[in-house]
Amino acid sequence: MSQELLRIVENIARDKNIDKESIFQDLEAAMASATRKHFGNPDIEVAVNIDRGTGEISVYKDEAQIDIRQLGRIPAQTAKQVMIQKIRADERDSIFADFVQRKGEIVNGIAGRYESGTLVVTLDNRAEGFMPKTEQISGEVNHPGERIRCLILNVREASSQVKIILSRTHPDFIKRLFELEVPEVAEGIIEIKSLAREAGYRTKIAVLSHDDKVDAVGACVGVRGSRIRSIVDELGGEKIDIVRWSDSSQVLISNALMPAKASEIALCFELGRATVVVSEDQLSLAIGKHGQNVRLAARLTGWDIDILTPVEYNKEVDSLSSSLKNIEEVDDTFVDKLLALGIVSVLDLEEVGTEPLVKELELDEELARKIVAAASEEARKMASEKSRKQAEDIMAQEQQEQEVLESDETSEEGQ
Repeated sequence: MSQELLRIVENIARDKNIDKESIFQDLEAAMASATRKHFGNPDIEVAVNIDRGTGEISVYKDEAQIDIRQLGRIPAQTAKQVMIQKIRADERDSIFADFVQRKGEIVNGIAGRYESGTLVVTLDNRAEGFMPKTEQISGEVNHPGERIRCLILNVREASSQVKIILSRTHPDFIKRLFELEVPEVAEGIIEIKSLAREAGYRTKIAVLSHDDKVDAVGACVGVRGSRIRSIVDELGGEKIDIVRWSDSSQVLISNALMPAKASEIALCFELGRATVVVSEDQLSLAIGKHGQNVRLAARLTGWDIDILTPVEYNKEVDSLSSSLKNIEEVDDTFVDKLLALGIVSVLDLEEVGTEPLVKELELDEELARKIVAAASEEARKMASEKSRKQAEDIMAQEQQEQEVLESDETSEEGQ
């Protein structure tokens, strides 16, 4: 019996990943609780000791040794229930301690059932993880029994269980995949400086090599694309653009907008805005499907990016120049100075206000106010003209629809 007890403790400790000493202490506490309940007095002094080496059980009631086996079936059931509760509590503590240390890591699991859209995943055959709908890749369906990789996003204790929140949409999931597939990333030779993701569709990632002999983009792509292909396959075909990081914002923005090629980039630090000029044939590439390329590039670089064609850019500059032509103190080179500050339109000038004009261009406060007022007036005129044109377009469309309707009615009468 004593040796059997030791084997049981050993098995529980191994299967549940619980410290053996904790199990012994739980057994002793459960037996003490059952003994007090048997004698109907919660205040009596009961001491239980299990020899860790032999498994022998010694029970003392009010310092007198008793044989716990003589207490009968009901105390045994009580001890069993208390023991189950304590082992479950120890198991929860063990699971929490284990997984809270692994927060932010990738874990392999087995897909199970869906509960109101949340996927339940079995982890390490000892815990359940929960992947909410928002953390699942759009369009991806996991069937019961399938192996699945996911990121441990959060671990918290909730009522009687440990809540392990999993994700496949978080940007860190991409980072961890690169660490697994690209040794140079795991070793710190290549650093992922920035990452922007729209899960299930496209990811942009900016990388930097700390070793001149290692090409950051080439290492991440792998021979014939072997490394990046493994990551793309894991993500169900999600597109991944790998670009070189640069401390130069202009170079970084240019890289981030690839495959589109930028002709010119103007940075307005006051607004955190980059105006990028691209040729007509590059416009759709730069913007991307549903604006995805420019949106991800903006998140990757931290700049608000406006895409303009040369015609649109020149129109903005002409309006800016026109708004200032009646101010005597402003010469022909002033617009060039504004462009150097990344101010390319009357709206930009109205938004930045007088401060950069005074600080950067060393203008008089009164002149700066006059310049901004002129830009604001031109902006109002442009807004009014735009509204008028939109109204005319709507009226023209309605008139065209009315003519088509009348034409159809005439045709029906003729028949």
